[in-house]
Amino acid sequence: MGGIGAARTPWTRLARVASPSGVPGRASLLAMVAGLMVACGGQEADGEPASLESQGQALAADDSDLARRPTQAAAVPLALEVNNGQGVPLKVRAGQAFYVNQLDIRASINAFKDEGVNGLRRDGDFTGVGWMGVQQADQEFVLLSNADGTYTRRRFFRGAAWMDLPSFFIVEPVDARGFLTGLPIVLNAGTEHERRTNQDDFFIRRFRAIQWTRDCVSTESCAGAKVFEEEALVELRNAYEHSKAQTLTFRADTRGVRLRWSLRPAAPWFIPVEQVKNPEFAYGFGIDIQALTPPGANGTYAPGSDITFQLTLRDGAGKRLHPKGSLPTYNEVVPPGAPGNAAGIQYYSAFFDPTTTYYRRKHRERMMMTQLIGPAQDIQPIRTIIDLEAFLDDSADVQTVATPERDGVYGQFMTFPPANKLFGGAFFPNEGRWDAPVSDTWTYHLPANARSGTYLVSAKARRVYLGEDRPASRTIEIQVGSPVHTEAKLTTGPCNSCHSQGGQLAEVLHGNDNRAACAACHAPLGFELEGPIVVRTHFIHSRSNRFDAPLQKCSSCHLTQDSTQRTSKAACLSCHKSYPDSHVAKFGPIESMYVGGGRESFQQCTGACHKTHPGSGF
Repeated sequence: MGGIGAARTPWTRLARVASPSGVPGRASLLAMVAGLMVACGGQEADGEPASLESQGQALAADDSDLARRPTQAAAVPLALEVNNGQGVPLKVRAGQAFYVNQLDIRASINAFKDEGVNGLRRDGDFTGVGWMGVQQADQEFVLLSNADGTYTRRRFFRGAAWMDLPSFFIVEPVDARGFLTGLPIVLNAGTEHERRTNQDDFFIRRFRAIQWTRDCVSTESCAGAKVFEEEALVELRNAYEHSKAQTLTFRADTRGVRLRWSLRPAAPWFIPVEQVKNPEFAYGFGIDIQALTPPGANGTYAPGSDITFQLTLRDGAGKRLHPKGSLPTYNEVVPPGAPGNAAGIQYYSAFFDPTTTYYRRKHRERMMMTQLIGPAQDIQPIRTIIDLEAFLDDSADVQTVATPERDGVYGQFMTFPPANKLFGGAFFPNEGRWDAPVSDTWTYHLPANARSGTYLVSAKARRVYLGEDRPASRTIEIQVGSPVHTEAKLTTGPCNSCHSQGGQLAEVLHGNDNRAACAACHAPLGFELEGPIVVRTHFIHSRSNRFDAPLQKCSSCHLTQDSTQRTSKAACLSCHKSYPDSHVAKFGPIESMYVGGGRESFQQCTGACHKTHPGSGF
């Protein structure tokens, strides 16, 4: 705690000096940062004593340099990453202006005994940042077994001083000697337990620690386990509008970014930067979807029809990112050592960088997929569990996840590459499935009893290109059986009460602000029961200390009382962390932090249960 106490005073003063826009008060800001470095006795990246104040004064006086800065409108979101003390190298377009939109910092150690995350106090990149107060908050097993038949348990820790204290980051462009090549920017990480304010610079703030136990004998016991990993994570992303005004421009002599954190100010990280003068593609990302199968004369498709669609991924200037007819293979993009796609196309990466809803890097999962759902007036959560066998079925690239008879709505989805290649390649690595060609076309089948109305066809993907990590989604509509347009009847909202100013749904998650176009992708999977968007929404908002409304007040999000009255384990225990002993005796103990139990968690409880919720607002 001594390091934190020493840093707290100057950084509190720094917060008052820096304006929310990051523009006024730069001379004072630079002087304050210089004072901090001198007080801490820190060394620069090349080992020379800090000279930040004089550098800052020289840069501030260089009006010609400031005049050459691109305008805010031209700034591109920048993603920075540090892994176990090493900055992940960046390539960026030369002369481009950036704002920091994403920070991912990770430190990990291996252990041979179960001590929670206490080893991180002694070893690794997060020693000395303040671990007082840390405690386990949640636990979940991975339902799929490891290759040797063992299972993995994840324990999630919160409450450490470094997770809860207000802190700041300074981002400094530097040359090969460690001298500044541009004015630094200051990023306010906010706090864990305070409501978001206009002083915060990111909509999403998640500071966590995780213990991984990788040799558990079952999904209930880790007796005798000896293979542990302890991990600390900082996730900041989705810059607010005022934060986007703080831009970085890399001069020709810039060779890196030095990243300082107020909780360890004398130990900056260095992220190498390479500038590309004439990149092949532009920044930005968009998706086009086209129905190759024409509709009938009245503009509709008949029930029982097969409809082929084509996906086109484009950069911000509209340039195609892949040849017409094909996408890169999985092995060209994802596995460690893969060359990567030159245009920045991404595929599901959680085989190599595991993701966990809310707690770990879900933004880096990067699943590319498409869905069909409808008719719009019947859209609702899907509760039928889709098993792994359906994913591995070589006879079907498309999975049917909902039928009118069973689910009240029709839904299909397909991943890119198709699931039998994507997941099949992980289970059968010697069969070459990750080298299989990937088409940009697919075919959905409408059931013979398809109800008339508007059906939604969506696609989502992520592009990582020259420092920009950007999601995109696209939804088009088709008419089935009738040209009369129908609308989804959403029972929740308005999300923009909180999701605004940089945190809007069009920018977070998949970049999708059409909430009707979620349910078919988010069906419960046999190996990932927390798939439904209703489960994830409950879970994320109930765990977030930055959610602005009382958790018990259902009317903050639910528009009708009826929408709160479908009771099941998944409905209740995706938010609640406990229930009465009488429920334990009757329904079993809580086994999953997401849905409460296993496959039974989606079954409707008796209609006599939980018709009201204390403090619901209804």
